[in-house]
Amino acid sequence: MVPSWQIERPIASAFTPRSSGYHRRMGFDATAPTGTSAPSAVLFDRDGTLVRDVPYNGDPALVEILPTVREAVDLLRERDIPIGVVSNQSGVARGLISLDDVRAVNRRIDDLIGPFDVWCVCPHGPGDGCACRKPRPGLVLDACERLDVDPHDAVVIGDIAADLGAAESAGATGILVPTPVTLVPEVVAAELVASTVLEAVELALADGAMGASTRRRRVTR
Repeated sequence: MVPSWQIERPIASAFTPRSSGYHRRMGFDATAPTGTSAPSAVLFDRDGTLVRDVPYNGDPALVEILPTVREAVDLLRERDIPIGVVSNQSGVARGLISLDDVRAVNRRIDDLIGPFDVWCVCPHGPGDGCACRKPRPGLVLDACERLDVDPHDAVVIGDIAADLGAAESAGATGILVPTPVTLVPEVVAAELVASTVLEAVELALADGAMGASTRRRRVTR
């Protein structure tokens, strides 16, 4: 079984200097944690969070950056906070796309809004029993190790429960950005919810955005 770092390290930018289809809030609240420090790194899910979700996409021409994403990553770069991507790509295990296809799509995303400091991809299927497929923690732990940050000081932003599960399993903070495919129970169960990727980043950067969650606040505009 191929670990994620062997897949993405050749094209990762870990050593590069950092230079309206959203689900409406419908009254959902976001939980405001009690910590005081900004994150040491922010990790994004890829499909449905950074880019429009095209199932098993291997074509760079189909990459479409979602609204507010550019502003979100630019804001993190302004703060000199490392950013990375942690992505399940089971289409490789299913024989629908190749690792080269995945790398080509990732390069296109880097061209449009990058470079990201690290890319970590799980190519395995749901039944492969790997440690990296979200909601398991492997991708998050791998990314944090390569960025030399403590997972407890990292934030993971994604659109489904598996993203938050990976964050929780790794000891990181998870923020949900719901889309039309996000299940209502996933939104209800999430401790931190934002309407857009930019709002999620602003929440992560806000005073008190890291640490254990204990109280509710609305994160809408």
